[in-house]
Amino acid sequence: MNLLGIHHLSAMTANAQRNVDFYTKILGMRMVKKTVNQDEPSMYHLFYGDEVGSPGTELTFFEIPRAGQTHVGNKSISTTSLRVPSDASLDYWEKRLSDAGVHHQGILQQFGRRVLPFQDFEKQRLTLVSDENNDGVSGGKPWVQSQADPQHGITGLGPVHLTIPELSRTEPILTTVMGFRRAGNYIHHQTNQQVVVFETGEGGTGAEVHVHERTDLPPERLGRGGVHHVAFRVSNEDELYKCIDLLDENEIGHSGFVDRFYFKSVYFREPNGILFELATDGPGFTADEQESELGASLALPPFLEAKREQIEQKLKPIKYNE
Repeated sequence: MNLLGIHHLSAMTANAQRNVDFYTKILGMRMVKKTVNQDEPSMYHLFYGDEVGSPGTELTFFEIPRAGQTHVGNKSISTTSLRVPSDASLDYWEKRLSDAGVHHQGILQQFGRRVLPFQDFEKQRLTLVSDENNDGVSGGKPWVQSQADPQHGITGLGPVHLTIPELSRTEPILTTVMGFRRAGNYIHHQTNQQVVVFETGEGGTGAEVHVHERTDLPPERLGRGGVHHVAFRVSNEDELYKCIDLLDENEIGHSGFVDRFYFKSVYFREPNGILFELATDGPGFTADEQESELGASLALPPFLEAKREQIEQKLKPIKYNE
């Protein structure tokens, strides 16, 4: 596969309003699309990103109001990274998070970079990572109207961390099928165990998967504060169909081609059970909204538009002030 990097990552929340407040007001990300889960339209699907929600910058959340807390464990997407421009940006964010009462672990070194691990209000595991020395996939453009300083604003998704019991089962999928390559390893600051780094495309912070092999954990029970799936970038539909052919050739079960309107996708599970998605870079979030209006109102793909009234009746309004 010819993957370009990370496309988006989709997590779980039990409170859409508090989620919006945290990711827009504290983290300063732009809500680039307020829509619904296309498979379950009674559920919000919120997208945050850079100023236009560029591929590689999108952190998304499904709202399930009665979701229990995630029980952290194995076979999981265990940490989500967010890129910031520089080492100085991490100093800014350490103070900002502290001032906001957000739990964090202080600035650390990880795979030759400065990072700042922290959690949101639902214990979502997050890490800010410095792009000071990044020479791989470039980031997006921070939202100029952000409530955080745009000079230090979040520019996209950084390395995605997987925790799995058997690296030997996942590595062939990443390398032989998906086209990743080993980029190195490091010792994790909490577990003192080795983490193996894989990269794709141009490499760098926007194109890495960090794999933690753990045999001492039970499987994760997903709920609020957990991650549902990660998507990787494919340039266009032709490349996506080539990926589907490769999945078929390797007898890997998958969803088949899925039209999400804002991008086209295919879903499959790697051998340790983690859900992967491959998603095209286009057409993007300006397909149905002007750039200046992104996230301002409920956006629905064409096939759900006829059900707008019923859908809106089931959704609790969200207050969002850019």
